[in-house]
Amino acid sequence: MTSDPSPSSESSADTSIDESQQIRLQKFLAATGLGSRRHCEEYIETGRVTVDGEIVKELGARVDPESQVICVDGERARMEPRRYFILNKPSGFLCTNQDPAGRRRVIDLFPSEGQRLFTVGRLDENSEGLILVTNDGEMAQRLAHPRYRVARTYQVQVVGHPTREKLDELRKGVRFKEGVFRVSGLKPLKKQGKSTFLELTLHEGQNREIRRMMARIGHKVMQLLRVRFGPLNLGKLKTGEYRRLTDWELKKLREMLNEKHSPDIRKRRGRKNVSPGKAKSSRRGAGKKTAESRSGGKAGKGRRGAEAAQAKKTTGRRIIGDVNERPKRQGKRK
Repeated sequence: MTSDPSPSSESSADTSIDESQQIRLQKFLAATGLGSRRHCEEYIETGRVTVDGEIVKELGARVDPESQVICVDGERARMEPRRYFILNKPSGFLCTNQDPAGRRRVIDLFPSEGQRLFTVGRLDENSEGLILVTNDGEMAQRLAHPRYRVARTYQVQVVGHPTREKLDELRKGVRFKEGVFRVSGLKPLKKQGKSTFLELTLHEGQNREIRRMMARIGHKVMQLLRVRFGPLNLGKLKTGEYRRLTDWELKKLREMLNEKHSPDIRKRRGRKNVSPGKAKSSRRGAGKKTAESRSGGKAGKGRRGAEAAQAKKTTGRRIIGDVNERPKRQGKRK
């Protein structure tokens, strides 16, 4: 049964077309470099965002940046060119854009050019090393999300000389109120006086994770330096210096995020790819055994080979002896 299109159906179709050309408000704000989506949602919920002069507090609101005026704290939000930097963070700087105490921030190391920058992930105030600084809120959110399990590698100097048993505890996992913290890679580097240098790799960043784990096994952290973040390496960048990401590094970052977009699906695919290989190898092995058994029966030396082949029957994987001997073995079992 068909019906003529009504004005209401036409209007709903027009609305769907308009909505398909819009994006979520928090996604647009993150794309302007205002911050991650979570931070942009806070701006919306606190009434700091207006669309065409009206305050919008609905997180699911959709907007058209081409035809609507979107402002944050009275200033119009505009799309900015993407900027990506690697910084060798010095000790004593905070990975935050707002600090009520007025302490030094990582973004203070960059010249103010009217674009809002922020750090991807965090290093605590006393830690040093590689940190990514950008105005790409979308990428920052994905890189910091635990689902993507971005590898982070650190060189750590600790007090004392941890035993193998202590290091195994880090591999197995140390339980805290947030859950179980564990390292995915651990390599002793060298001993220096009464301290030891270790290289640790983690895939989930928790607050002061390494310091808390090392303190739990009785070896306080003296110095902590991040040397790798995903495909990015600190290299020879000096403390306090920064540089722009190369096209190759940016490409590798995006490839990594695309590959890890659906990790559960990748695991399932991996299992499917492995099992057929095992099945093929087992079938090949069975084929070889069958061929060998056949060739062995035919390649017997004269009558002995033929008689030996007839005297034994092969069923599955078990080899049953002469039928005449079966009652004797059964009698012994009784």
